[in-house]
Parts: sequence; structure tokens; C-alpha cells
Amino acid sequence: MKINLVVTSEGFRCATDDDYEKKKKLKRGSVVECTVKEYRNYAFHRKYFALINLSWEYLDESQRQFFHDEVERFRETVQVAAGHYEQYYSLTSGEWQQRPKSIAFDQLSESDFSTLYEKVKDVIYKVFIPNIAKDAFEQELRN
Repeated sequence: MKINLVVTSEGFRCATDDDYEKKKKLKRGSVVECTVKEYRNYAFHRKYFALINLSWEYLDESQRQFFHDEVERFRETVQVAAGHYEQYYSLTSGEWQQRPKSIAFDQLSESDFSTLYEKVKDVIYKVFIPNIAKDAFEQELRN
């Protein structure tokens, strides 16, 4: 069972109603083991996807068709180009191939995610929107 907690001056409290319901199932006085793991900044995680989606909007029709009109394929391609991938051997093609690593909260630290964000932004600027003013793009991203 996983329960998300918020640190307060009095100790821990359940982060959501669902977490509270899970906690209520525990017997009073029982001893439980807890692993503490800080979550990444959720707002920054959303900003990452806003970057991907805004970049997708800047692509022309032929670029979108290259990704089969799927923003998820675009995101994966940009992540691989930014160096966030793992290699595997494909028996069908007989070649080593790359697939993007997970960006799930429990798979990537805040620091590593921040580095990935900057690298992805660099790939987008250099490859997909080189003629767009960075300031204008950043302003639109903030909005």
C-alpha cells in the first residue's frame, strides 16, 4: 500500500482523501515501514508537456505526418535526440535501436528532469523551430 504524505510542522498528514482512506485501514498502534521519497515538482512536469505540445503546434503538416500525427511519437523522438534513451537489440531489424527512458516521477530525479528539460528545449530550438524567436516562444510557453 502506498500513502502519500505531506510534511507539516506537527508531522505528516495524508496528501489526499484517498490516502486518508488507506491510512484508516491500518490498525491503531501497528508498526509500519515507510520509505520517504520526495516527488518532483508537478508544475514543472506539466511545463515539460506544455513545451512538447507547444512545439508540436509549431510543426508544419509534413513534419506532423512524419510522426504519424502523434504528439507522443514526437515527444519520444525529441527525448531520444536529447540523449534520454536506452539501447536495445531488435531481433526483427537485426540492429541496435533506441527507446526513450521513462520520465515517471519515481524514475527521474528533479535535477535529472531539469537537465532533460533543457536538452529537449535545445533540440526543439535547433531542429524543429530554428527560425522562431526564442523570446516569443518562451513567452507563449509561460502563457
